[in-house]
This record gives sequence, structure tokens and C-alpha cells, in this order.
Amino acid sequence: MRKLDRIDRMILDILQKNGRIAISELAAKVNLSTTPCSERVKRLERDGIIMGYYARLNPNLVEKSLLVFLEIKLSAKSGDVFDQVAKDLVEIPEVLECHLISGEFDYLVKARLKEMSAYRRLLGDLLKKLPSSASSHSYIVMEEVKETLYLDIE
Repeated sequence: MRKLDRIDRMILDILQKNGRIAISELAAKVNLSTTPCSERVKRLERDGIIMGYYARLNPNLVEKSLLVFLEIKLSAKSGDVFDQVAKDLVEIPEVLECHLISGEFDYLVKARLKEMSAYRRLLGDLLKKLPSSASSHSYIVMEEVKETLYLDIE
């Protein structure tokens, strides 16, 4: 993989803000003709820098307004336990993000659900399913101040 140059960074910046932009418009914004711009985008995709394109949904309008963060602390820790927990969490559709982290707990999970009763069910099912679950702490989001997938690549 070659190093990103100024034009690659401009392309990435523009595509993060508008993934549906036409190649011709993108090319004009970065001062390239269409073919070289298209080739750069394809290279960025092929190299795995661009991982995909998404439609961002309004969670309130699709009945997923409850945002919850969950800390999970396991009592037993081994590679097999971490692998099983990761496998179980990845399969839960309400889980948007899951991170194995250092610190006082092992996993930080971000989930979106319709309502509190759905979260109660998810938490109960999750704690039964996970091996060696010792404890959990939940944080219910009252107000979302900022949520973005945009990466500043300057």
C-alpha cells in the first residue's frame, strides 16, 4: 500500500461527507479528470482504506431511539473466553460496537434499541450467554451531543 498523498486525502474527506457524489463531481473538486479520479477511488477501496458506503439512518424514525453503553467485566480471562465473547457479541444485531479494552472492565458495548424493556431482555440474554460474566454496568444516553463516523485525516 502506498502512502496517501494530498489528493487521496481530499478524495477521502469529500467521500466521508458525501459517499453518493458522482465521480465527475468528485474529480472536479480535486482537480483531476474523471478516469484518474475513478482509479484513485478504486485503489483506495482495494487497499481497504475505504471500507464501504452507508446510508445513515435517523434512529428516532426507525424505532431505535434508546442508546445504551454497557461495560462488561469477566471473572475468567483467557484467549478462548475472549474469542467466545467476541463471537457472541458480533451476532447480536442491536450491538453497534463492541470493544475489548484495558482498564477496570473488559468490554465496552454500544447498542441501540426500541425501548428500555428491549434493553432489559438484551442484557438478560447477554449475561446468560456470556461465559464467566462477573458484572456489568449500563449507561443510558439521555442526549446525544455528537455522533459521527467522520475521520479527520489531515
